[in-house]
Amino acid sequence: MDLERETQLKDGVEKALDKIRPMLRAEGGDVELVSIREGTVNVRLKGACGGCPMAMMTLKNGIERLLKKELDWVKEVRSV
Repeated sequence: MDLERETQLKDGVEKALDKIRPMLRAEGGDVELVSIREGTVNVRLKGACGGCPMAMMTLKNGIERLLKKELDWVKEVRSV
């Protein structure tokens, strides 16, 4: 993947994540984009979200759902 395309993908993901960050931050957490590879977005849940028992639900029902809705190329979101 060329640098320009990679930058476009990352910018799109960050823009989408900015829509969910206020909710995460209100609970003392955050999400960080780690990498993108072949339709899989790897993120790191931070702060209170990192150790929360509901983290997987937040990841799949919140973050992944939003990214798939906003970006049609996203196949999966994983926590790393």
